[in-house]
Amino acid sequence: MNTTTKTHEKKKKISNFAFIDSQNLNLGIRTAGWKLDFKKFRLYLKNKYKIDQAYLFIGHISGNEKLYTDLQKAGYIIVFKPTLEIKKKENIVIKGNVDAELVLHAMIEYPNYNKAYIASGDGDFHCLIEYLVENNKLGRVLTPNSKYSSLLRKFHKYIARLDLLKDKLKYGKSTPKPRKA
Repeated sequence: MNTTTKTHEKKKKISNFAFIDSQNLNLGIRTAGWKLDFKKFRLYLKNKYKIDQAYLFIGHISGNEKLYTDLQKAGYIIVFKPTLEIKKKENIVIKGNVDAELVLHAMIEYPNYNKAYIASGDGDFHCLIEYLVENNKLGRVLTPNSKYSSLLRKFHKYIARLDLLKDKLKYGKSTPKPRKA
């Protein structure tokens, strides 16, 4: 191969992907007492971790089409899971467990990313996270708060808690920081 050919070869782009368990993230942040702004979160992922593709796994509920459109406009690739309505006492709970889909997509996309960022505190992702660590493919595990699964404790050096970023990521107007005189 001559030097001209080498200079014209396209370099393989190094990409980072995020795989987001939307329910775990949303409920975990709400437990911390605030609401996540998904648009700000997408920008944060792009700027902080150089995330090229952010897969958001979410249960599909009729009537939420505007939400799904807004999430796509913010830059998420949405992966829908059918939901189930489960009656608990007098309430109906909507369940859309996305764990299998998240793991499957992380493995389908495995050759296409340099690092994977998993947004969830769910211990069901232990085997995926362990595999990514063993193969030097884990960027961070973005947990919603400090109450993530004890199965993830051994990955503590990869944990980044999102509740500590409330001022940057909360929904609504951010309060400006006071200026020094």
